[in-house]
Amino acid sequence: MTSCTDTLGLSIHAFALLRDLIHERTGIMFDDDKRDILADKLSTRVIECGFSSFMDYYYLLKYDPAAKDEWPKVMDALAVPETYFWREVDQIRALVDHVVPEHFKNSPSTTFKIWSAACCTGEEPLSILIMLNESGWLERAPIQVYASDASPALVARAKTGSYRERSLRALPTELREKYFTKHGDLWQVSPDLLARVKFATANLLDPEVENLATAHAIFCRNVFIYFSPQAIRKVLNVFHARMSPPGYLFVGVSESLLRFTDSFRLLELGDAFVYTKC
Repeated sequence: MTSCTDTLGLSIHAFALLRDLIHERTGIMFDDDKRDILADKLSTRVIECGFSSFMDYYYLLKYDPAAKDEWPKVMDALAVPETYFWREVDQIRALVDHVVPEHFKNSPSTTFKIWSAACCTGEEPLSILIMLNESGWLERAPIQVYASDASPALVARAKTGSYRERSLRALPTELREKYFTKHGDLWQVSPDLLARVKFATANLLDPEVENLATAHAIFCRNVFIYFSPQAIRKVLNVFHARMSPPGYLFVGVSESLLRFTDSFRLLELGDAFVYTKC
């Protein structure tokens, strides 16, 4: 069977133009060997826009006033919705056991702000809130959790607080029973917990993230693996300039910032590593 991608065809020239435009707007970089992947992700959008070629779609995104409404759909198409509760949990434990107590020791009346900068469907910010609540922090200290993603569709799903079994596969059974209610094939998170997250749609390369970046702790995990070095440095510069001191930045366990910046230093907290502002 012939696929939409096969019918459209993404030439090397069109790929280079689209790839560079997407990189400019989002930071996401598709290497030369990822041409088929980009074609697969965007072919549906090309057809739904009524085009017969990727070049037509490029011209829409680059020059047409309708691009403003199309870019959010590009972000939905490019999204990688793979996450789950309690992922890389040692970092969350480091936040709750070390970073939060230190903050309130020094600034007991100052709200501690946490930003999940690529929240996907909400598992990360909710995992943070669960551990904070289990440690008693939500009852005795002012804490605000913000969560954003570049994909409007993923943010909309996060706001529902509904999850399939796969998303809860690493969450301890007792916490699942405490914070979730099962409805058919879905698990619904506690409305009180969900209400504590302020969700937003935000592209990390857009100026709108500067307010979010004033958080005391930023979780930007498993994002930079998709970004170019240039885009990583740009985002890190914003984080460093805007984060409330001392500033704690959590990235994926397989990600390292050491070759991109000297503005953050690596610190070991418990069983996890975190970057802090220099």
